[in-house]
Amino acid sequence: MEKNHWFKTYIYIWIGQFVSLISSSAVNFAVIIWLSLEFKSAEVLAVAAIAALLPQAIFGPFAGVYIDRWDKKKVMIYADAFIATCTLLMTFALRDGQVQLNLMYLLMACRSIGSAFHQPALQAVAPLIVPQDQLLRVSGVNQILHSVSAIAGPALGALAIAALPIHQVLYLDIIGAAFAIVSLMFISIPYIKPESLATIRQVWRDLKLGFLAIHQNKGLNRMFLYSILAMMGVLPVAIMFPLMTIGHFGGDKLEMSIIEVVWGVGMLVGGSALSAFKVSFRKILLINVMHIVLGMTFVLSGILPPSSFILFVVLTGFGGASMSIFNAVFMTIIQEEIAADMLGRVFSLYFSFAIIPSLIGLLFAGNIADHIGVANAFIIAGLLCIVLGVVSFMTPSLMKLGLKEQVVMDEEN
Repeated sequence: MEKNHWFKTYIYIWIGQFVSLISSSAVNFAVIIWLSLEFKSAEVLAVAAIAALLPQAIFGPFAGVYIDRWDKKKVMIYADAFIATCTLLMTFALRDGQVQLNLMYLLMACRSIGSAFHQPALQAVAPLIVPQDQLLRVSGVNQILHSVSAIAGPALGALAIAALPIHQVLYLDIIGAAFAIVSLMFISIPYIKPESLATIRQVWRDLKLGFLAIHQNKGLNRMFLYSILAMMGVLPVAIMFPLMTIGHFGGDKLEMSIIEVVWGVGMLVGGSALSAFKVSFRKILLINVMHIVLGMTFVLSGILPPSSFILFVVLTGFGGASMSIFNAVFMTIIQEEIAADMLGRVFSLYFSFAIIPSLIGLLFAGNIADHIGVANAFIIAGLLCIVLGVVSFMTPSLMKLGLKEQVVMDEEN
């Protein structure tokens, strides 16, 4: 398969996704602000978040089967179009000023189903276009785009919600989706045609093969397991960053904004480092080290005195960088270890598994903070990450991941 012109192809993907990411980030932040001001209810925010995540977790594994069978370019286009249509319907639901929360939740759930198809398809495209030795750099650039959107999106969302009614703010997401769709029109993505029809029996068989692709690769399934366990600590902490800023360090809206921006800047630095430098050692080492570094930032943040907000800012930046590197390397290892015709299923399964801890975090983060204190929650989550990083180094099957590729690289050098 010809991959000499992969960079030109990916430029179109990056441009379209960058605009879409920023617009989506802005709208998501604006909706959170609007819901907070309109209802002043943590329950409303929690239900909205669950509506936006749970369908993706439920439908994700089945979506992955069809992603592997269908033309991935068309999957991304149709998914973007479906998400934009749901957003357009939300604008009509909010236009009269009389909010129907159940309808809002339903449309957010439908958007989540669209995301269940879009995100795994996007990740599964890279190995079809990009040479294997460039996959990590592509993942690094992807992290840069996510980081910039995480920085610029909330700022744009705050400006938009201050100047426009919520139903008009939603148009930003529609414009971003349209831009992403148009950018995909200019590229060609290889299509691996399936050998069998998508009967119900075949779909279950394909889903089982996706599970087996993870299960039979002992190192990969350990990497999945440790990552999911880490998310059980990381995601509740991510939810509690504002509480930590206000409750422990005595901050306000400005300090909360600083922490959010610094985390995004850290992610930007981490992604930039991966895209700028060629990693000459085994990627699994980076995964393990980032577990430990991220854990240390949480532990140190938890033991800081209330007067050390500046140190908390610095640690947050290091945490964002380590999270960015972890995500990029994690995705690259999956792309290298799994056959291209099964990546849709595997990424869908991972995204579904990763969402479950986030739902647990949404349900229990407030109670955890109330009973043991936010600072102690940071320390416990950090210790969990550090232990998982150490255990990873002591897991032989995990440490063998990428060993063959490293031997080949050493021979070429």
